[in-house]
Amino acid sequence: MKILILSRQSVLICFLSVMLFSLAIAQETTTEKQTASAVGTHTIWGTIDGVQIEGMVQGPSTESTPLQIACVFEYTEGDIFNSPPALPAAINGMVHLDHDLKGIITDLRKSGKFTGHAFETLLITPPAGMVSPRQVLLIGLGDRNKFSPDLMTAIGAAAMREALRLGVSSYAFASDLKDAGIDSPTALVAANVVKGSFEAYRTQAYLKSKKMAAYKPLAKITLLAGPAFYTVAGEGIKEAIATFHN
Repeated sequence: MKILILSRQSVLICFLSVMLFSLAIAQETTTEKQTASAVGTHTIWGTIDGVQIEGMVQGPSTESTPLQIACVFEYTEGDIFNSPPALPAAINGMVHLDHDLKGIITDLRKSGKFTGHAFETLLITPPAGMVSPRQVLLIGLGDRNKFSPDLMTAIGAAAMREALRLGVSSYAFASDLKDAGIDSPTALVAANVVKGSFEAYRTQAYLKSKKMAAYKPLAKITLLAGPAFYTVAGEGIKEAIATFHN
C-alpha cells in the first residue's frame, strides 16, 4: 500500500510538472507574438539638430515619402528570393519593392546595370502611383560575404548626402539586410545608420556656415523595420541619438 501511494504521488508530481512546463511554453509563445509590432506602428525616437528620427513598421514600397532609400548587395542568383536565409516573401520588403516596381531592381542587378558595389547609387523615379515613394534610391552594400555593421555608418552618411543633394525635406531608409538573408545585429545597424547620417549632416552644416554649401534643411528621417525588429531597432536609434546630445 505504501508503494502504491508513492506511485500516485509520483504521477501527480509528473502531471504538475507537465502542466507547469506547458504554461511556461504558452507564456513564452505569447510573449514572442507580442514583440512583433503591427504594420504602421511608428515612434519619433528623438531629434538631432532639429531633425526628427522616426521608427516605422513599414515596407519600402508602401512608405509614403519623397525619397525611399533601399540597400542591396552585389547580385547573386535569387538572393532576395531564397528563403531561408532571406526572409519569406510575405514579409520581405525588398521582394515587395521589386515586385511593385515590375521587377526592375532584379533586372538592373542581374544585368549588371547596377552592380551593387559598396556606395554605388542609382535613382529610380517610377510612374506616379506605382509605389508610395516618389523616388527610390538604391545604395550598394558590396560583397555580402564581407559585410560588417560598421559599413552602415558610411552608408548612412552616403544616404544623407544624396538626400540633401536631391533637396527633399524628409526621407525613409531601409537597410534590407534581413531581407537579403544577413543575420545582422539590428540595434547596432540602426545606431550606425543614425550616426553616419548626422555626422554627414553636421559636415554639411559646417560647410554651409562657411558659405561653401547650400541645402534644404531636413525635417525628418524615417528608419523602416520589420514587425519583429522594430523595438530592437528603436533601442539602437535611441542610443545613437544620445551620443549626439552628450
